[in-house]
Formats: sequence, structure tokens, C-alpha cells
Amino acid sequence: MLAFAANSLLTRMALGAGLIDAASFTALRMVSGAVLLLLIALPRWLRQGRPPMNGRAALMLFAYMACFSFAYLSLSAGTGALLLFGAVQLTMFIAALRAGEYFAPLSWGGFALAVAGLVFLVSPGLAAPDPLGTLLMLAAGVAWGFYSLLGRGAADPLRATAGNFILGVPLALALAGSVALVQQEALQAQAEGVWLAVASGAFASALGYVIWYAALKGLTATRAATVQLSVPVIAAAGGAVLLAEPLTPRLLAASAATLGGIAIVLLQKTGRRRNA
Repeated sequence: MLAFAANSLLTRMALGAGLIDAASFTALRMVSGAVLLLLIALPRWLRQGRPPMNGRAALMLFAYMACFSFAYLSLSAGTGALLLFGAVQLTMFIAALRAGEYFAPLSWGGFALAVAGLVFLVSPGLAAPDPLGTLLMLAAGVAWGFYSLLGRGAADPLRATAGNFILGVPLALALAGSVALVQQEALQAQAEGVWLAVASGAFASALGYVIWYAALKGLTATRAATVQLSVPVIAAAGGAVLLAEPLTPRLLAASAATLGGIAIVLLQKTGRRRNA
């Protein structure tokens, strides 16, 4: 969870200060993660052979990274993390329901409270986040939710994550190339922005996601969603301390409602639906 929060902070530090553009940040993040994981996984691949690549997981990883980067052009670290993991949790809860997990009545109340918190955060008015940034971050959350669900079946987290990053490199480079073709001066990067992108890709992303895929093997979809509850809190606190971002009353109230609602779900016992 610290790695997930670090991604929000590193991305906001780079993009909020204009140290690098979003497309270049995405490409560098994907490439640096792929290079590190390839170096780590290569000896195992030479012994055991290259594992089958998961195109769907790689596509979800790219979609998450691209939407995440462009969303942080206009969102604070805390707001972005709350939107991201709110969408992640809702996506994974819906998947859990479709898979047959049973929710008690109180769980549905917690679920409704969590949705209400997100609706309040993004509703028009004073201190509401940027609409485009909001939509992009919600899309990133849905993509990460599906990426997490796909990872539950990964037999070897390291090899699976390395394959996802490697397949994602052409997509990330194509994004940067497309932005350059549309607006030639759009791509720009200072040295500090490059290093922030590399740190996000190689350490907070690549190594963090290997650990996440390993943890997913022992978690249900509901549990996998709820263990991420601490990320928005960590990101918001880090944004306030490191980036001097304000903790607005709207963000605090939305965080309390969203995280509290999902905590209610976590405390309830879940089971499988009984066949009629």
C-alpha cells in the first residue's frame, strides 16, 4: 500500500510541477519497470522458458497508467487516490457479487455510503475536482480493478508482472508518439521529472505490483479491494506534508464516508450465494 501511495505522490510531484508531460511520464514509467523486471526475471526465464503473456492484463496495466498520469495533471494526490481506489473497490465488489459472494444487508448499507462519498466528492460546487481529471482517474480505477482481478490467477507473480510490463511498453511508446504527432511541442521532460518517472516505474510500480500479485493469491475479490483502503489516507497525508496540498473539508468528509462505508463491508461476513 505504501508503494501505491508513493505512485500518487511521485506522479503528482512530476506532473503538478510541470517537470515532465503525462505521455512521457507514462512511457518512462512503463519502460523502467519493464527493464528492471526483465533483469530480475531473465534467469528464471532461461531456466523455465518464457511464460505465456497475458494481453488483457497488459492492456489494463497500460490503460491504468495512461489515465492515471493525465488525471494527475489537474488532481491533488489525495483526491486522485480517493477517486482511484474508490473506483477500484467498486469494480472489485461488483465482480465479487457476480462471482457469487453474498453481502449482508449491513454490507449493502456500507456500499451505499461509499458510493455517496464519491458522489459528494465529485459533485459540482466549491472545491470539486476537475471533471476531466475525475473521469480519467475513475477510468484508471476501473482498469486497475480488472488488472487486480486478472492477477488473482497468476501462478508466478514475478514472471506475470514482467510479462505485463513488457507487453505494455509498445502501447506506452505509441501513446507518446501519438501525442508528439498531434502536438510536436507537447513532449517535454526535465531531468528531475525523468528520475521521478523512473522511480515510480521501477520501484513503486514494478516491484510493488509483483508484491501485490503475490498477495492476491490469498485474497478474495472483496478482501483484495478492502486492503487498499489505507492508500488514499497515506497519499493525502503525503500530499499535505510533501506537496503542501490542502486537506479540504470536502476531501475529508468524502474520505470518511467512502472509507468508512467500505470498512463496514469488510467487517461483515461474506459467503457464497445459495442456489435456489
